[in-house]
Amino acid sequence: MKIHQIYTNSSLRNFTYIIELLNKNAIVIDPWNETLVNDFIYKNGLIITTIINTHEHWDHTQGNQALVNEHGCEVWAHNNGIGKIPGLSRSLKSNERINIEEGCVIEVLDTPGHCQAHLCFIVHHNEKPEYIFTGDILFNAGVGNCHGGSVSDMFDTIQEKFVNLPDDIIILPGHDYLENNLNFTLSREPTNNSAKQWLVKYKNSDVNINPLKTTMADERQINTFFRLQNSEVRQNLPTSANSDKDVFVSLRSLRDNW
Repeated sequence: MKIHQIYTNSSLRNFTYIIELLNKNAIVIDPWNETLVNDFIYKNGLIITTIINTHEHWDHTQGNQALVNEHGCEVWAHNNGIGKIPGLSRSLKSNERINIEEGCVIEVLDTPGHCQAHLCFIVHHNEKPEYIFTGDILFNAGVGNCHGGSVSDMFDTIQEKFVNLPDDIIILPGHDYLENNLNFTLSREPTNNSAKQWLVKYKNSDVNINPLKTTMADERQINTFFRLQNSEVRQNLPTSANSDKDVFVSLRSLRDNW
């Protein structure tokens, strides 16, 4: 199995992912458009069997129908995406585990917050969780907005599904918002040296060639939404917070206007 992370150069800075299996079958995650996907597929001699959508928003699904028409592939997504996600043919269930090839399993996580039809996916290799596709729930150094969902649900999702993930699992988000998120972290916690170092690293990288990847260990250092008990973060809030959830809600409100 290989995971290809493709930066789409879209105005929303989307990523599309292609999971290449040993038999040359391919699973496409959140196709930005059919042209970008087909260019990669045909160049590498792959066969698309499945599209997986993390959620129903157009920038994650607009490539679906053309790819289904051309390749006859299935589309997997949240049950709440019925009638919203083009070509949806299989509704995935929370905690479902799908064998994609020998030794490789995709675990389905129901992750409301950004919207109510959102799933994330852990890729286990030889029973070890190695990657997590996070869609618009968790970005590198940030979390998604809640305009079509609920900030309370987002807090619960992060606490219940992400806080206890292993340190070395690699985050594969739906967008490249790393630079802006790092700047937001530093606006809340100006002394965060890890965030400063990542910002320098980002400015010296090229998202088109080799997008930077963070692990959960990194997120615990640079993502202000995982640093709810940090004294500097709390001191810089516009109003006092009595709980971690209050801190999270305040930070999400600040990030909405960032």
